[in-house]
Amino acid sequence: MSKDIPNKKENYENNGEEVIGRSFRIGKKIGSGSFGELRLGQDMETNEMVAIKLEPKISKGHTLHHEYRIYRKLGIMEGIPKVYYYGSCGKFNALVMELLWRSLSECFESCHKKFSVKTTIQVALQMIDRVEYVHSKGIVYRDIKPENFVFGKPGTSKQHLLHIIDFGLAKEYIDPKTNKHIVYRTGKSLTGTARYMSINTHLGKEQSRRDDLESIGHVLLYFLRGSLPWQKLSTDPKEKYRKICETKQAVSIEELCDGFPSEFAEYMHYVRELGFYDNPNYAYLKKLFNDLFEKSNYKHDGIYDWNHLSYIKSKVDSEMENLSMVKLKQSKNEMKQNSAEKLTQEKKLE
Repeated sequence: MSKDIPNKKENYENNGEEVIGRSFRIGKKIGSGSFGELRLGQDMETNEMVAIKLEPKISKGHTLHHEYRIYRKLGIMEGIPKVYYYGSCGKFNALVMELLWRSLSECFESCHKKFSVKTTIQVALQMIDRVEYVHSKGIVYRDIKPENFVFGKPGTSKQHLLHIIDFGLAKEYIDPKTNKHIVYRTGKSLTGTARYMSINTHLGKEQSRRDDLESIGHVLLYFLRGSLPWQKLSTDPKEKYRKICETKQAVSIEELCDGFPSEFAEYMHYVRELGFYDNPNYAYLKKLFNDLFEKSNYKHDGIYDWNHLSYIKSKVDSEMENLSMVKLKQSKNEMKQNSAEKLTQEKKLE
């Protein structure tokens, strides 16, 4: 982490612009979530564009400092976004992070909500890698969904590198005080996204590593199928989660994976049979998909379904374009001003 958490409030006005810390300028809103707002920003020392998460201090259930603490524990690792700063910004808490680009959700939408088996395998291997690393640090993620997996900037070495983001709901499954696995509990409230969460999570069971992996399975099948059987159930909102859970339990794995390579069913059988305390065999799961990739004679060319499209515009793209237009206007105004000043000086010399 390049800039440590400050001990006091460090935001001020710089030429009328709000700045966090001593170098991060706050830009336009590019997203939002339960935490608050996501803003585009810029490091004025390096001119690098960054992402800034802003959380109102008066909101209930602050998560931003918790997320910062999780990032600190994860450290510097491929597929984990860099965190540059955490501190105060007026009425907000602010987390300044590496700016990434397109989420799996945006890519999926651009491909008319269907991924090929090849693309799904490539995504699966990266998702398992990221979650395996998070688990190795004693953390269970608890909110696997396409929106939380994001690729790096196009034209860079990270453009095909999938990053896992947003650790607001993450929890330590290894107690830092005892260094032991947390105990099994029931009666827990639902945490995560209902569409992808595990059956055990619906049943109110404490989440562990198995639940993250089952959620990955649901995401992969969503990519292959285009939708899941428990989506858009016509029911009262109060009954929604119960109905989703009942449908997940009623639909067999074979039915869920029908029409797709058997490796996806093998994956689902394995993760659903894991015990609460079990250490998953990540190597086995990755081998399933690596073997399928080779058996299918797919090329290791790093090409995904969306690479055949001319371009996928994200919210970040739009704001960057707006920023470029502002800079262009500023440059033109500066040129006009300089020309006017030069003309004035020449008249004075005459």
